[in-house]
Amino acid sequence: MKIRPLCSMLALLSVTASLHAQDFVLHAYIDERLVAAPDDTSWTHGGFGKTRYGGNQTQLHFGGAAVYGAAQITPELLASGQVQYHTSGRGKIGLLEGWIRYRPVSITPWRWSFRAGALFPPVSMENDGVGWTSSWTLSSSALNTWVGEELRAVGGEFDLEHRGEVGHWDFRASLFHRGDPAGTALAIRGWSIGDLASGIGNRLHEPNAEVSEEGGTPPRFYDPFRSIGASHWGNYEAISRSTPGETSVSVMHYDNRADPGASAPYAGGDEQFAWRTRFWSAGARTDTGAITWIAQAMDGSTILESVEGAYQHTYYRSAFVLAGWNRGKWRPALRIEHFSTRTPSIGVDWSQSEHGNAVTGALNWRPCDYLRLTAEVLRIDSMSTRRAEYGLPARTTDTQIQLGVRVLY
Repeated sequence: MKIRPLCSMLALLSVTASLHAQDFVLHAYIDERLVAAPDDTSWTHGGFGKTRYGGNQTQLHFGGAAVYGAAQITPELLASGQVQYHTSGRGKIGLLEGWIRYRPVSITPWRWSFRAGALFPPVSMENDGVGWTSSWTLSSSALNTWVGEELRAVGGEFDLEHRGEVGHWDFRASLFHRGDPAGTALAIRGWSIGDLASGIGNRLHEPNAEVSEEGGTPPRFYDPFRSIGASHWGNYEAISRSTPGETSVSVMHYDNRADPGASAPYAGGDEQFAWRTRFWSAGARTDTGAITWIAQAMDGSTILESVEGAYQHTYYRSAFVLAGWNRGKWRPALRIEHFSTRTPSIGVDWSQSEHGNAVTGALNWRPCDYLRLTAEVLRIDSMSTRRAEYGLPARTTDTQIQLGVRVLY
């Protein structure tokens, strides 16, 4: 299909939709990829590979699709939702977000609002596109890959803003349920880098080797968004400041307040455990001429008490710096990051650790507003004692190359 007719067709569709719904916004994308995958089996298929694709194959893949909609019901009331479809894991369609916000009209510098529903915690400064995607790369950073997989707040969020002449302050606080499994992925398989966000209704793949060692039968999937054990409320608090010139900084604290000794049955009868997960995150974003800079860091821990007095306490860290060059239709980007986990021997007779670095280079071409073509090379160099426990090389280097075609609406 030629590019010019495709762009014209989508532009006409967009104008037609806007004429029929002045108070309704709809955005969507559909994605197709040509992928040269590394040798390791991906985490999406129960392996310890760090990339979304694995198996040492070069072939076409359906990258996914997502729809975002927002409706201004009244001047004070806004409803919004995002749905994603992909072919990895269990549960192909998932609700990424769905919430309703009340924000009274304000004529002073102060303004407040309240949202209720299923929300992304305000962690990422990288993933600002439909379906928890980045406008710079196909693969998210390790930090934001995990946020998209396991962090969702099902509850309420209060937001207080101060709009000044030289800066904008924003404070958010939330109470939420259904966050007890958060931390499972970091503790049992470590960090990964990809672009699959989990939705409510999706399931995540546990490592096949670990399931077999526990006496189970792979594959086994778990629900990343559920309450386990006694009723409790998790919480997060975030403060951010933005100034003219597209500069913003933010700091956030998160605690799911799960009971680390609680468990509940899977659908198949095995036990799924709660993980007490806490972290601090900080980020900044600014423009210097045509270059956009994004930096984020996270430091936290997650703890499980599988039997009385036996704790698995995993400490985790991740940080990245991304530089993107705005050159009209062409937008190259480079991201460098580091990640690590550490599980010392506390009440158990073993310890685990991993650390790694990743470099992502991407070149985006937008011949029109409704079409994005991206070439991306991702290289991950990591060491993991977890892989060595199952007879795999402790140190591995994964290189994934993707050519993506994304049609946007």
